[in-house]
Amino acid sequence: MKNRKMVMAQRPVGEPTDDCFRLVEEDVPELAPGQILIKVIWLSLDPYMRGRMNDVKSYAKPLEIGDVMTGESAGIVVESRSDRFKAGDYVTAHMGWQTMIVADDDEPRLMKVDLKNGSLSAHLGVVGMPGRTAYFGLSEVGKPQAGETLVVAAASGAVGSVVGQIAKIKGLKVIGIAGGADKCRYVKDELGFDECIDYKNEDLQARLRELCPDGIDIYFENVGGDVTRAVAPLLNEGARVPICGYISNYNDTDITKAETPFHILKTALHIPEHRFFVVTEWQDQWQQATEQLGEWVNAGKIKYRESIGEGLENAPELFRGLLKGRNFGKQLVKIADE
Repeated sequence: MKNRKMVMAQRPVGEPTDDCFRLVEEDVPELAPGQILIKVIWLSLDPYMRGRMNDVKSYAKPLEIGDVMTGESAGIVVESRSDRFKAGDYVTAHMGWQTMIVADDDEPRLMKVDLKNGSLSAHLGVVGMPGRTAYFGLSEVGKPQAGETLVVAAASGAVGSVVGQIAKIKGLKVIGIAGGADKCRYVKDELGFDECIDYKNEDLQARLRELCPDGIDIYFENVGGDVTRAVAPLLNEGARVPICGYISNYNDTDITKAETPFHILKTALHIPEHRFFVVTEWQDQWQQATEQLGEWVNAGKIKYRESIGEGLENAPELFRGLLKGRNFGKQLVKIADE
């Protein structure tokens, strides 16, 4: 049996080109006691992966040349020498871009999937890591109160779409920012945000002023750059800014020279309470978050979309598209049929 994996062949300068990736084929080793073999069905692509390709100090160790590309996947256990997992179990594993994964059963990045919380692919999106990122970032860092005004960037994306819908459940006024009329229509008409601004075709600053006459209490940061510059002057005293990421800078040739949200927010009249957060801070509560998200999805209170590409060999091109905002909803790669 063979495993195919995508490794980092060289560090990108700016956008990651094809020669930054190499597809490698290897034999799947025999399982040792306490190990399982996972057949990957779905691979998740996420913006943070771009940062791991840089050799800069960050919240996680950068990839080395030859390392398998970092990422989470969902699949089915096809062979087990473990008491914790049996063949036929569905799981998610944060063990990189590959088609067959050998995992120790006590691997902390391995989770059993209960399909009553949503489909297997949804466990990489709305009820998985992006959904949990939205859930904890909003509730623990954003501290939402009914009646407040929340603005969320990348509102149609895997994280932003869930942030806005949870905020509506909690009784907030929610303004989304997205790129293009189709995404904005979806955010407003299907996801139920109060309004959505098309930053590509509208005057962002003027529209924000018009839609947030009482200022902004929470800004959920996914984008950085011009969007943050437009939001900063409207932040109320006591505003909170959970910083999930700033995708507008991820392909900069030198991200250490980028003007980050931290620089921009410090220039605001009312400097908000703001910090960068990572979903692993609440790892001991992941299961309950997934169950709560699953409950909302099953009740129709949270809706979601998926962008699906096919084949591990096409992952680099799909990844470039994600960094340019070509995806609509959660970006997935279908690796195999069940």
